[in-house]
Amino acid sequence: MSFEVPDDRRYLESHEWTTTGGDTVRIGVSDFAQDELGDVVFVELPEAGDEISAGEAFGVVESIKAVSDLYAPVSGEVVAVNEALFDRPELVNEDPYGDGWMLEVDPVEAGDADGLLDPDEYDDQIA
Repeated sequence: MSFEVPDDRRYLESHEWTTTGGDTVRIGVSDFAQDELGDVVFVELPEAGDEISAGEAFGVVESIKAVSDLYAPVSGEVVAVNEALFDRPELVNEDPYGDGWMLEVDPVEAGDADGLLDPDEYDDQIA
């Protein structure tokens, strides 16, 4: 099975992604992760103004199969939360790289994402 792995992002081994190159970055879960989770029924996220730390849990996603922690690919201040997920958590399944994004973060370090998996490395991991 082949999964979408956009090349404008960096990835954690735990299947979260972050965009790169802007003042703020978006964070979500990969196409592979949403497929493994199954139907997402609930998402718990931090609030705008909260701080998250790279490698630390920042929230929870619950599916019909399991409850899983979400891990931060970068450290920084949460500047936006995708409020649509609270009413429509299935957006994570339907569009994990678009409407299913979870957070926007103002990263502490501009190069924080450099240590993450690039698209080819992530694609190799899930192959």
